[in-house]
Amino acid sequence: MALCSNFRCVAGYLVVLWSVSLYANGCYTSIINFGDSLSDTGNIKHLGIITNQSFPSMFLPYGQTFFHKPTGRFSDGRLIIDFLAESLGLPLIPPYMREDSGYVAEFEHGMNYAVAGATTLSSQLLADEGIHNLVTNASFEVQLKWFKESLPSICGVASADCRNKIGHSLILVGEIGGNDYYCLMHNGKSINEIKSLVPLVVKTIVSTINELIGIGAQTLVVPGVLPLGCSADHLTIAQGSKNEEYDPTTSCLIWLNQLAEYHNQLLQKELNHIRELHSNVNIIYADYYNATMQIYRFPYKYGFINESLKTCCGGGGPFNYNSTAPCGDEYATVCDEPYTYVNWDGVHFTEAAYKVIFEGLFQGPYTTPTFKSSCPLSSVVKVGKSSSY
Repeated sequence: MALCSNFRCVAGYLVVLWSVSLYANGCYTSIINFGDSLSDTGNIKHLGIITNQSFPSMFLPYGQTFFHKPTGRFSDGRLIIDFLAESLGLPLIPPYMREDSGYVAEFEHGMNYAVAGATTLSSQLLADEGIHNLVTNASFEVQLKWFKESLPSICGVASADCRNKIGHSLILVGEIGGNDYYCLMHNGKSINEIKSLVPLVVKTIVSTINELIGIGAQTLVVPGVLPLGCSADHLTIAQGSKNEEYDPTTSCLIWLNQLAEYHNQLLQKELNHIRELHSNVNIIYADYYNATMQIYRFPYKYGFINESLKTCCGGGGPFNYNSTAPCGDEYATVCDEPYTYVNWDGVHFTEAAYKVIFEGLFQGPYTTPTFKSSCPLSSVVKVGKSSSY
């Protein structure tokens, strides 16, 4: 085997040093993520290919802004998890599923188990309520099962090594829960029926957190749900509601946002209890609700000069949302400047909006305790541009 020249050896050595320092700049060696379409970086796309199903995020204009191709993300570009990975000096986190081999065994700087459409409650529990999730059965329970099955590949055979590796990972437990309420509402459940299931949804999230702590998790970010009453999808369905049902400042549906706030209050109460039981574990609550409401209250402040509740990509109507002609449909249209819109497709946000939410959470005041106080983030590293995920 031929030896490399001195110049090439030195160059190669410098590249290795640069790579090591790049990934050492962050506070964590990897990110492990669970959740739904707000953080799915490709699992739904690969599941669709494997099962011969089609989902909107498998096609343009999804992904057009940053990746210039569909990646399975439900946005025109990057998501919160992508901005977080970049700020920690990590490459974009790959999805667990891959169309070529089914399940991926590679874990270097993290793994993403989130699946679009995922619910907190299992398919069986929803079925008991007469609800069937037509998108996926990859509930929180299923994602945790995938994670446990991955542990030998992630950690090797030594349990001490596994706890150490998981302990140095940043674990994102959601956002999840919004789809549970979405499914219940779209199947005709009353607000009181939906509200009665909130404690069970929160209990399931808490149970998952406790299991992850048992495996070795030391830092967990647990998001609350978004302001559900500001979704163009829900606003379209609720057309004709009485004026007093809308927030006079944002025009969002008050009763749906109150449901989200109820979920978030219960979740925070339970997180405080976990902190008492596990004082050595860093439990960070991510206030997705208020990090997003800042945009709806002051859209122009963040450069969103178009109507904050109207979608960039959709099939017409007051909010440019039409369930019969969703984003990606041949009859749907897409705006010329997505960065001036908050809403991408009626349910999900534009890359520009996700960036503002990310900054409010991880570089701003919307985490408890504040994430930036324990982990100063880089605003310069842009690893994602070289990643294919």
